[in-house]
Amino acid sequence: MGVFVFLPLVLPLTALPIARLAELHLHPRTAARLLTALSVVMGGCSTLCLGLLGVVGTAQIPGNPLPDTWSAPQVRDAVPFHEAVGFGSIALLCLLAVACGGFLGRHLRVRARLRHALAAVPHDRDVAVLPDVAPYAYALPGRPGRVVASSAMAAGLAPAEFRALLAHERAHLTHRHHRILTATRLASRANPFLRPLQAAVAFSTERWADEEAARVVGDRRLTARAVANAALLSHRAGGRPGTPPGLAAFAAPGPVPRRVAALLGPGPAAGGWPPAHSRAGLAAMVAAAGTAASALSAANAVVALLLVVKAATPL
Repeated sequence: MGVFVFLPLVLPLTALPIARLAELHLHPRTAARLLTALSVVMGGCSTLCLGLLGVVGTAQIPGNPLPDTWSAPQVRDAVPFHEAVGFGSIALLCLLAVACGGFLGRHLRVRARLRHALAAVPHDRDVAVLPDVAPYAYALPGRPGRVVASSAMAAGLAPAEFRALLAHERAHLTHRHHRILTATRLASRANPFLRPLQAAVAFSTERWADEEAARVVGDRRLTARAVANAALLSHRAGGRPGTPPGLAAFAAPGPVPRRVAALLGPGPAAGGWPPAHSRAGLAAMVAAAGTAASALSAANAVVALLLVVKAATPL
């Protein structure tokens, strides 16, 4: 196997072209789901690969509790660099565990604090307007999910624009975008090469919610004005000081000019993939083939490592 055991760690770089093409040519719903699946698969493969490299790479150290057969020459030939790779993989796994645990801990603490702050709001309301001079609006997942907005945001937008903004946030809750964003954030912490995919998924979920809001209010230009004016209010206030940092993915406006431009144009087609005979279609096909090959190669390397460990495991 040689250096090929490291493929799952570096192959996520090949997913960058498909992320850009998916943003441009796929329906936002399809792009978000496709890129999330790629992130989870590649992040899982790279994490499992690190674990296997750590186990196999340290199996030959005297006094370890692992089976002696895992340090056999055949196993060592399959995994290069042995102790250095093993200790390095274990150190990286520890760092990844701390990063993922820290993210989840912060996220859950913020949600708990917000739910406690909203305890006085009747549970039959799915929208909570809080008295606050900082303009913000975001979706708070849970049972039940809530849309939280400040009085400053409600006062700064026209009534129709505020309804479009609420429809946007409700779309985040309806389609459980918090799960998609959490999965891609964890994957990007498992492998930093996946961070561009995380950014692409975050943009796609915002565009998905924009399209749902436009469908609900029946006016794409009104939704575009709501997105632009909400971002302008936030910018004038110097950012979103009232937004909890753990839920920034739901409150962040995203690349607003691109979102507004998309809403001012025709709605995305359900299929949305460019024709194969066009330059964009050819590039998309090549990128998709490369990404699929990368995912399969990563999975193949992990499976090969698993088979090596299984073959060397005593009955």
